[in-house]
Amino acid sequence: MKRRDLMKGLGLGAAAGALGFFGRTDEATAQTYSKATKGLAPLKITKVKAILTNPQGQRLVVVKVETSEPGLYGLGCATFNQRPLAVATAVDEYLHPFAQGRDADNIEDVWQTAYTSSYWRNGPVLNNALSGLDQALWDIKGKRANMPVYQLLGGKCRFAADCYAHSSGRDLAELEDSVRKNMERGFRHVRIQLGGYGSPHLSSQAHFKEEGFGLSSDSHMDARPYLKATPKMFEHIRSKCGDDVELLHDVHERVEPIDAINLLKELEKYKPFFIEDPFAPEQNGYFRMLRQQTSVPVAMGELFNSPHEWVGLISERLIDFIRVHISQVGGLSVARKIAALAEWFGVRSAWHGPGDVSPVGHAANVHLDLAIPNFGIQESVIFRQSTQDVFPGCPTIKNGYMSVNEAPGWGVEINEELAKKFPLPQDPGYWKPVRRRDGTSVRP
Repeated sequence: MKRRDLMKGLGLGAAAGALGFFGRTDEATAQTYSKATKGLAPLKITKVKAILTNPQGQRLVVVKVETSEPGLYGLGCATFNQRPLAVATAVDEYLHPFAQGRDADNIEDVWQTAYTSSYWRNGPVLNNALSGLDQALWDIKGKRANMPVYQLLGGKCRFAADCYAHSSGRDLAELEDSVRKNMERGFRHVRIQLGGYGSPHLSSQAHFKEEGFGLSSDSHMDARPYLKATPKMFEHIRSKCGDDVELLHDVHERVEPIDAINLLKELEKYKPFFIEDPFAPEQNGYFRMLRQQTSVPVAMGELFNSPHEWVGLISERLIDFIRVHISQVGGLSVARKIAALAEWFGVRSAWHGPGDVSPVGHAANVHLDLAIPNFGIQESVIFRQSTQDVFPGCPTIKNGYMSVNEAPGWGVEINEELAKKFPLPQDPGYWKPVRRRDGTSVRP
């Protein structure tokens, strides 16, 4: 008899199935549960596999963990858009043989032992693979308890996750139009960008191309035009769209640290909700100088993989929003610990949530958003119909809030046959070079 069926037969229901996890103190119920389940075999992991699909126009990697209970499986996000095939290899060739036969209930133990199974750790490929396994086990845990994952984390602190939308344009008029459309859709927070990251279209005279340096397809961005245009962008949107909309902006580490500090000082009068990623991770030491110079709220962490990158920034109160990509840090088990650490230092969450996060990953973001007291804001994405077809149960957005359904686990499933109809593109997806006019590579 299956464990879930046995508990239903005893009248204990889902809550008893999650008894040990929630720490119930009803002694009679505990004794009944103990007797009923004594001798039942643990739930074993039987297969871990990567599923690659592209319905959103991004290289999505989802991990499916199957168990010894027929029909019971979990899904986790392992999407690394720039290295999907490497992640799939790590999942299929290394995590599957490692995890096979282990107890699916022991999420923390599986995470800790898988984390050190490669000896070297904190790399983006292995962290994403591990995230897929970790999130899938949380999905299984929720399904066994017959509860959405946020309930396993302590229940809701809010009814939904407030989101920000993306607005961009090649000029100020086009950008303003995009901001107004997002405000009409109910968004109270909008990230504004002139063109792509760092506004490369503002630059001209790519001398490196004239000299045959690099490839003709390499992008060009000069810092000075960007640094001059960004304050004008904020001034224009504030004057045209008012003070009620919260404005965000992503520097994306495209300028020198001292220039980023001067830029944030200049933007302070426009009251941004936050400025994202002013420095590359290698330049974290500049945050102390930045904090002394300006009170502009700062969000950081999109490129982080290691606790060595975020622990100091949080504990020294050098940032205001922690913005890690949950699959890059190793999954929900890590992210909830980051959130707990950040709570005690007044740092809020702003989990990375672009189009190259699968619907499973977006669901994980929002389940955590719902359960933590120090939630800040959530990056939003609009799922294509093809994505919703491949991933039934996608999170939804209404009036600028993202919500998850109340199904057990993440509430998101996958149609594997339909997923096969959206193969990865031939383009491997690596981040293409951006250069200064003399050909110097710009680090994102």
